[in-house]
Amino acid sequence: MKRIYPLLIVLLMAAPLVGGCSGQSNHASQQPFGLAALEQMPAEVRQAPVTVQQAYQFAASNPDILTELPCYCGCGAMGHQSNYHCYIQAGSQADDLVYDNHALGCSICVDITQDAMRLLADGQNIEQIFQYVDATYSRFGPATPLQ
Repeated sequence: MKRIYPLLIVLLMAAPLVGGCSGQSNHASQQPFGLAALEQMPAEVRQAPVTVQQAYQFAASNPDILTELPCYCGCGAMGHQSNYHCYIQAGSQADDLVYDNHALGCSICVDITQDAMRLLADGQNIEQIFQYVDATYSRFGPATPLQ
């Protein structure tokens, strides 16, 4: 019995360490996409709510996703051609992006992007995400003309 007691103590102390090595990690590290550094964002974005910040960060790092998704807030009349253009006016590299302030005040734009992020993390492909966005947001207005 005297030998079992120290062994039991060692096992109990080691249990949290073993649980930490289970191969499970937090949700953020499992994301199949990158986010641009918040420090690279304009001051207005850095001061925005977290969901808006994340949407801008996602847009800056994932143009290939958001250029394939329309926006339904009516911003096509402003010349936007996709949900991407709600965030980025011009540029193609992180250091030459020209940000658009439109999404700072438009919940539809941000909601579309947040849904895309969530669905992408859930393993959905761009076609499935497009179908979801179209079914969910087309009632709000005309789609931007994807080009």
